[in-house]
Amino acid sequence: MPDADKGNAADQPAIKALITYAGQGYGTVLSLKFPYNKQAIPTPGSPAMAAAQRQLDAVLPVAMNKVDILAIGNEPFIECQQSERNSPQLNAFYEAMAQRAIDYRTQKFGSGSKTQLFMGALNHLDLPQWKTAATDRWMQYVHDTQAIAGTDIHPHLPDPGAGHFYLDYILPKLRPDQKFLATEFSLVLFYQSHLADPISADFATKYHVPKKTRVWQVIKDALGNPFPEQKWTDFLAMSPWFADNKNFMTDQVGAFRATGKLAVATYGIGQDSAMSSDKFDAKSTPWVLNSMFCQHTVQPAGNGLPGQNTVWTNEFRALQHG
Repeated sequence: MPDADKGNAADQPAIKALITYAGQGYGTVLSLKFPYNKQAIPTPGSPAMAAAQRQLDAVLPVAMNKVDILAIGNEPFIECQQSERNSPQLNAFYEAMAQRAIDYRTQKFGSGSKTQLFMGALNHLDLPQWKTAATDRWMQYVHDTQAIAGTDIHPHLPDPGAGHFYLDYILPKLRPDQKFLATEFSLVLFYQSHLADPISADFATKYHVPKKTRVWQVIKDALGNPFPEQKWTDFLAMSPWFADNKNFMTDQVGAFRATGKLAVATYGIGQDSAMSSDKFDAKSTPWVLNSMFCQHTVQPAGNGLPGQNTVWTNEFRALQHG
């Protein structure tokens, strides 16, 4: 949202691209990210609250009735200072932003806007300490506010079976007419727990890599000197922690769909520069393993596309017809 202060919101690259795709008939979701990790959550009447309201007011005319879904907040309980994670002020701020969006939609479009409003994503619901009075209030607000269509979740999981904790938490708290988004989901935390594992003997033999090499070192090598796609495919296929969960996307989306309450699930398309640091080590978060297109770890394909994680691209394509 601070980007809205850098000029016309309609000219911001992410919003401009999204509105273009919306005009071409694609389904679109815009999440509004308020980053307060380095400053306090704004309070009513404060300059920081005025700034947040000004930023929202710049975005709403550009997005409303153009995108299909507007999510108020991205990851509110992560994008704040730890001391405020269970603070009523966090809830009050996002409720105020949501009401401002609701009022704008009502004033400009009545009941005729195509844009549905969701509250942004809940994280780490597999951990008891992340299910708090603040997340309970979050879901109570979602339930009690007729203009809100549901909530978003981001199940980045430490275990392939942990996704049910998210569904067990939110589903009983939704109204019968509400749904949920899953605009991010992955096994990134599970993969992170295997970064210090030795690589598979098969991979070491095929590619003449020392058998004591660790998983994180292979990823770091690929980030520094991208692999041919077959080598990246072999690295993943020969790693049991990855290969044994190659159907994760299908399984997780199947669980989402089985609830009858899924609005939209989306998945990471490509590796961006932020996830592809040359400082990658055993404690890094391996987002690069989640992406379908791997422009930082895999050499470009001959057809002009980036190299792929073929497990995820094949799963993704199959799910479009599921």
